Amino acid sequence: MATALVLVLDAVGITTLEYLLDHYSGSVHFPNLSRLGLGTLLDERHRSRFGPFDGGSYAACLEQASASADSVVGHREMMGIVDARIYDLFPDGFPTNYIAALEDRIGRKTMFNQMAGGVEAIEQNAAEHARTGHPIAYASMCDPLLQLAMDEAVIPVSEQRRIADIALVLALEMGIPITRVIDRAFVKTPDGEYVRTANRHDAVLPLPGSTLVDILTERGVRTVAVGKTSDLVNTVYSEELHLSAVDQGVDLRFVHPKKKDTNPFTMQGVLHALNDARNDTFIFANCVDTDALYGHTRDVDGAIHCIEECDRVLPMIEARLQMGDLLIITADHGMEHRADYGYHNREPVPLLVKRVGRGKDLGGMEFGQTLGLTQVGDLVAQMFGCAGEFRRSIIKIPA
Repeated sequence: MATALVLVLDAVGITTLEYLLDHYSGSVHFPNLSRLGLGTLLDERHRSRFGPFDGGSYAACLEQASASADSVVGHREMMGIVDARIYDLFPDGFPTNYIAALEDRIGRKTMFNQMAGGVEAIEQNAAEHARTGHPIAYASMCDPLLQLAMDEAVIPVSEQRRIADIALVLALEMGIPITRVIDRAFVKTPDGEYVRTANRHDAVLPLPGSTLVDILTERGVRTVAVGKTSDLVNTVYSEELHLSAVDQGVDLRFVHPKKKDTNPFTMQGVLHALNDARNDTFIFANCVDTDALYGHTRDVDGAIHCIEECDRVLPMIEARLQMGDLLIITADHGMEHRADYGYHNREPVPLLVKRVGRGKDLGGMEFGQTLGLTQVGDLVAQMFGCAGEFRRSIIKIPA
């Protein structure tokens, strides 16, 4: 029995992490990421803020091969799809004929239809949404996608997901160049705050062919998606974990003072998947808060504390790995902090790899056999004896 875990720290590229450290004056606590070699990947000026690298794992930077900095693109590249297409944004909102057709299909009017950040769009329109039941439609400020924010008390989660799926199908029919439609489920707390929940749903472009997940499934490997990975690489998994609670007695902490973060649920899902690993298992997990909660809002302190909490949980994960198991920590893209917003950025990302009981060479694994982030998938494929098949299956979508 073998287990491989790929843990994606969303938007924590190398350039992004250096920016965060440059703008954070306090001490940072990354003992476990330091031990795995993260500090060795950064500029010399930052290395004194990290602990020692124990030399028992592999650390490197990866350059994305795909053209766009996007979560769909990055996660799919890890699983074997390299996309050379460049996607555009929608600064003036979506075409009126598309919005009208969408309203006709879902049987509801929509509202807003402007480019905005998610928190801004929800806070500006939540009261009117509650009164009318109209989904809040808005264009992302950094991704080629439509977002539909809906209160769980106004529109049930099942209907929210149906609306998002319909919106993507319609966009494909009408030639609207987006990679996905996101259902941004949210709730209003007793103190009047609007909080996006773990019931987010991504309706994503159909895959152009088989991925590493499909190859592993055909070989009898149990595949588990935790968090949004099943939405981004939308193939069939053995199990999809979207949790909204933390088990009693498990020391998982919320970073946000109002508990808006969802990483604790992701980490709980990872722990569940590891506890249930009885046969060969591949776990693909995404910690989204460094992107959705702290990245786009340019919250430097929040992002640092979020990474610190991910670091703190790593020993719980490692304690559940057996001899020979594989742990990979990486990112899908970076986050450029501009004056008005945080924008996805195409930049080098960390590759931290540990194989329990093996040294820096991970028991003889090969590096650099494929391009870009597909090297993440290639290491997993080597673990399960299907590297040749994976390398032959890599898809390159032309510009």
